[in-house]
Amino acid sequence: MRLAGKRILLTCANTYMGPPIAHLFSNEGADVIADTDSLVSPDAPQQLIDSAGDLDAIVANLDLPAYAAKPADIEDGPWLDSFDAMVHPLMRLVRASAPKMAEAGGGSVVAITSSSPLRRMSPQAVPYVTARAAQNAFVRSAGHALAKQGIRLNAVAQNFVANETYYPPELAQNEKFLKRLRQDVPAQRLGEGSETAELALFLASESSSFIFGQVISQDGGWS
Repeated sequence: MRLAGKRILLTCANTYMGPPIAHLFSNEGADVIADTDSLVSPDAPQQLIDSAGDLDAIVANLDLPAYAAKPADIEDGPWLDSFDAMVHPLMRLVRASAPKMAEAGGGSVVAITSSSPLRRMSPQAVPYVTARAAQNAFVRSAGHALAKQGIRLNAVAQNFVANETYYPPELAQNEKFLKRLRQDVPAQRLGEGSETAELALFLASESSSFIFGQVISQDGGWS
């Protein structure tokens, strides 16, 4: 019962890493507010924070299938979609929740991002990687600014972890992908959703009380 008595908001709870995080957090005693809105609307994050009430932690789980156009072929629409789905909601969630958390004496925001910007991806997905890099940069910069208020903003930057958005079960059966996995990932396997959930739990709990503005890789040694 590592999260007993904690009220934790989980965004996009039905996609990406939402299901394993919701499962673990609930089993560990948290009162999980599992929201499934995409939070693309500019007002949605503020409305969600207002309706959620007092929170001990937020897990900002945000995703969008990768848009992989080459630089010369990038279109404005899909490029902006990546930022609308992953970057802007993260900033708005932090902006809306920070005053409440500061007044309560602190709290934790855990962003589930990606380690793809930390090393050259192959094949390249420039728009997607750029949006994930913006998330990580926001966590680093805003995380340090919020530390003096006792608000811990950190990120789980993952890659090669099983999930329906990027690494679904059928991909794990593809021999070409498995060959790439063995070549590129030192752990030579896909990570489990439960492993990401455990790291998110650590960052959401008081066990990480001295960690601020960090982007922590969870990718089998790839980055």
